[in-house]
Amino acid sequence: MIDCGEGTQMQLRKMRLHFNKISAVFISHLHGDHCFGLIGMISTFGMLGRTAPLHIYATKELRPMLCSQLEMFCNGLEFDVVFHPIDTTRNEVIYDDRSISVTTIPLQHRVPCCGFLFTEKPTLRHIRREMIDFYDIPVSQINNIKNGMDWTAADGTVVENERLTLPPDAPRSYAYCSDTKYIPELWKMVKGVSTLYHESTYAADMIDKARLYHHSTAGEAATVARDAGARCLILGHFSARYDNEKILLDEATKVFSNSFLANEMAIFDI
Repeated sequence: MIDCGEGTQMQLRKMRLHFNKISAVFISHLHGDHCFGLIGMISTFGMLGRTAPLHIYATKELRPMLCSQLEMFCNGLEFDVVFHPIDTTRNEVIYDDRSISVTTIPLQHRVPCCGFLFTEKPTLRHIRREMIDFYDIPVSQINNIKNGMDWTAADGTVVENERLTLPPDAPRSYAYCSDTKYIPELWKMVKGVSTLYHESTYAADMIDKARLYHHSTAGEAATVARDAGARCLILGHFSARYDNEKILLDEATKVFSNSFLANEMAIFDI
């Protein structure tokens, strides 16, 4: 999970997402709309009998507040809340497992803030079922072939791996750029990303406000996506002044055509 604003657990229920599927929470910065829902969610996890550890990645300033809340409201939890302090000024890997890695993206906001780049690990090659059957290759050798091994037939003929398999899917990636002013060099840290989320609080006519409050315009978000060569841009964090965010979408699509507005409950396939 990325950020945890007030009411997160209610939204999870609406989405019918199983709470136990959440193993880690990445908090971009300590403004309430990004972290006020954390303690409530943890408390609910406890009441539901969770036993698996929950890992929290955030700036070190959150630790004492979180510890106080846990002591006050969550005594007797049957699972560990493991806190991992992050340095928002560094571009570094903070999480890594067999499937993905997570890298911090330094941003510029009114408080220490960073985004997160989720990068899928390369997968194995795809088996061509018909070729496996044709050469009568045993199931015990399937993983070896997925890993690139050639096959030697009974008559001594070497069947190259390229005939037995298809190329793996290209690794996917998702960059989440939370509250930040426009950073002209940001695209370098998200170059080639599959899907980019970038805040777009204002339209271009409010650029003075964007500068004052360290936010971005929709056009600036689209510029990052264009320069990075992203395949898709999701716009979010809209100012409440906009009754209709289409003005932000129109501004973005003039720069980067494959732009979309984030909406509650919307699902995007990266």
